[in-house]
Amino acid sequence: MNVKSETSPVRLLWAAAGIACVALGLVGITLPLLPTTPFMILAAFCFARGSDRLHRWLMGHPRFGQAIRDWKRHGAIAPKAKLLAAAAMVAAILVSLLAGIAWSLIAAQAAVMTAAAAFVLTRPSPPA
Repeated sequence: MNVKSETSPVRLLWAAAGIACVALGLVGITLPLLPTTPFMILAAFCFARGSDRLHRWLMGHPRFGQAIRDWKRHGAIAPKAKLLAAAAMVAAILVSLLAGIAWSLIAAQAAVMTAAAAFVLTRPSPPA
């Protein structure tokens, strides 16, 4: 069986996983606890193994392509993306506070968000 064939079962599974990641990433646009960019990066990884056409589409996407290319080439996150990610994390905690969520859950949420923010904010910025 030729693994390079677009219709091989392995490539179809990789492509399906990539499509699922794109779907989760799109849902993450509206849900602050579900990050968009990591799912798009994972989708690019899957598409690279499953579909040349979908991989080219995602890498050239006007909204997500540059972030994926920056991560792939430099392990970098753009300063604007870092700021937006941190702001979304703070907003999510504030919404939880305003909604009257139990303090133990807010503490757990804050711990996870702090770790995520530390990771995002310590990544390098892409070269100019």
